[in-house]
Amino acid sequence: MKIAVYTGSFDPVTLGHLNVIQRGSRIVERLIVGIGLNSEKRGLFDPEERLELVRRVTGHLDNVEVKTFEGLAVNFVQQCGAKVMLRGVRPMTDIAGEFTMMMANRRLNEDLETVFLMADGEFSHVSSSLIKQLTPLATDEQLAQFVPKSIIKDLRKRITSG
Repeated sequence: MKIAVYTGSFDPVTLGHLNVIQRGSRIVERLIVGIGLNSEKRGLFDPEERLELVRRVTGHLDNVEVKTFEGLAVNFVQQCGAKVMLRGVRPMTDIAGEFTMMMANRRLNEDLETVFLMADGEFSHVSSSLIKQLTPLATDEQLAQFVPKSIIKDLRKRITSG
């Protein structure tokens, strides 16, 4: 596999996301992280902020590139010149939805392969919605068990300022 694309909203980027990115970067020559934009959904961070945060936490990975995209992920993967979509899954919670999406993507592009990386056990419960709930209540040390330390300040600023 030369190029793979890992898509998501990354709002905010979590240690689970970073774990998949790091592991994925070891099995492909080039990994493109695609931050999906949905104009109908108001995220915690705007698209440019998410782009900057993901770039910040992946800057040490030479073969990782971060981009934003609108529309179908399957089209973005094709525009990137990739035939592999990387997906991180948490035990039980993601399997059914990811399987359905994989089948739809195969229907839209029969040349596209989806490769699933099971989240490491310590990250299997981490989700962006959990982070949004924890941030106002947890200490920085506690938050660092769920998100990269370098984004905690940004996260606190956004959650407390609304």
